[in-house]
Amino acid sequence: GMTRPEMADETLFLLLHNEMVSGLYRAAEHGEGENGRCITKLENMGFRVGQGLIERFTKDTARFKDELDIMKFICKDFWTTVFKKQIDNLRTNHQGIYVLQDNKFRLLTQMSTGKQYLEYAPKYLAFTCGLIRGGLSNLGIKSIVTAEVSAMPACKFQVMIQKM
Repeated sequence: GMTRPEMADETLFLLLHNEMVSGLYRAAEHGEGENGRCITKLENMGFRVGQGLIERFTKDTARFKDELDIMKFICKDFWTTVFKKQIDNLRTNHQGIYVLQDNKFRLLTQMSTGKQYLEYAPKYLAFTCGLIRGGLSNLGIKSIVTAEVSAMPACKFQVMIQKM
């Protein structure tokens, strides 16, 4: 049968992401930079893509009320556009730290759930950390975004707002 266009989109995104990750790591194995540099490259790619996406989304959106409003937009509209679902849980300490939890993170669901995969997880999260940081940056928020996996395929993205 015919696949729905958004299915094709999603498969394309997953394949493209995997290719980016493995391409950078293959280059690294051939002496073009160690692990940390690959993560930084993926993060920077994500940052630019996040900026571009936000530019397209917010052309006709009303300006946001506040920081929390922006974070909710990232968790709902932004996440749904990229990952076809909303963030499952958003928490904040009301002092500039937000934790976004995705219980079935798209870029991890195709990986095995074994413990040995936890060490690979950071490379599959770097691009998305950049994506969030880039999106926020284009909405006037400077941040540091990190991610951790407690149990596959759930993960948490921590956003620390940097005061301008």
